[in-house]
Amino acid sequence: MMGFGFELTHICKQSGARCGVLHTPHGDFETPIFMPVGTQATVKTLDVKEINEVSDGLILGNTYHLWLQPGDDIIKQHGGIRGFMKWDKALLTDSGGFQVFSLSKIRKIKEEGVEFRHHLSGELLHLTPEDSIRIQNNLGADIIMSFDECPPFYSDYDYMKESVDRTIRWAKRGKEVHQFPDTQALFGIVQGGPFKDLRKHSIEELIKIDFPGYSIGGLSVGETKEEMLEMLQFLNPLMPYDKPRYLMGVGSPDDLVNGAIHGIDMFDCVLPTRIARHGTAMTSQGKIVIKNKTYESDMAPLDSKCDCHVCKTYTRSYLRHLFKSQEILGLRLITYHNLYFLKNLMKQIREAIKSDRLLDFKNTFFENYYGKAESSSK
Repeated sequence: MMGFGFELTHICKQSGARCGVLHTPHGDFETPIFMPVGTQATVKTLDVKEINEVSDGLILGNTYHLWLQPGDDIIKQHGGIRGFMKWDKALLTDSGGFQVFSLSKIRKIKEEGVEFRHHLSGELLHLTPEDSIRIQNNLGADIIMSFDECPPFYSDYDYMKESVDRTIRWAKRGKEVHQFPDTQALFGIVQGGPFKDLRKHSIEELIKIDFPGYSIGGLSVGETKEEMLEMLQFLNPLMPYDKPRYLMGVGSPDDLVNGAIHGIDMFDCVLPTRIARHGTAMTSQGKIVIKNKTYESDMAPLDSKCDCHVCKTYTRSYLRHLFKSQEILGLRLITYHNLYFLKNLMKQIREAIKSDRLLDFKNTFFENYYGKAESSSK
């Protein structure tokens, strides 16, 4: 079984964006890559055959949720998430750190770790950096994350500095107990909110610890897109050139294109699956809400430029009918299409980088998808 590695293959002369190859024990993956989110060891509504068709073979699992249900010990008995969900390709797990942010009303942060109340039962739980790595060792993903705090973007400077320094200490503690560094690549996570000096401090200290890859956390958490892109532009030259950069929780089409331009290699987000369950589809001409009455007798495919089986098989009229009838198949079909759309978008981004024309591609894509060459719209 091969280990983890990363190689750069091309730098776009027009934009500075990167193409590379991510080597993992369960496959090699061209970057930039978008990774569908499989929170509970499933990408919602899809089976593994479908996940394989709409992904490049690298998906996410959520440490916090799988720790609570069914428990990492049970998943370990299956040989990890891969054996549990019958997925034979690559996996990445987060650390549970984002739940420190999203469950802020039911947790306390201490130097030792985080004290939670179970978001359903109210049971008292403790999660330390060591716990997070142990759980992820049991889950068996190819790429795992350091335990971090993701503070609100607009936290005050003093709190943010305290948080960044604690996250660095947690990163060291996690690396020290990591059991399988040869087969599970542990990434450090850059934090610091809007403060460039804290972001610089964060990445410099994480580089000293020496991780095989680096994640950028604490973005797409309420700040403007302009603020996010400004921070990516600032971080780009500070990140190790020869290691993968992962922008966590970002997945709208404009962010994927702009993120690639600013040197990002890996992305994930629940956006395409979440909006699909509410009837919103991503198409080559922009988003459409299939539940709208305008599609009641529309005999066209969902997206005439898409070659996924949903677009080759069904009319917009039928898809609208499924949602109006509250049929589960509607959720499945739009979920499938949205992920396929982003898989294809990433392929187009990689081709544009290799052809040294990513800025040209961006202008054309934005005009078609957003109706203008630049977009700050989700």
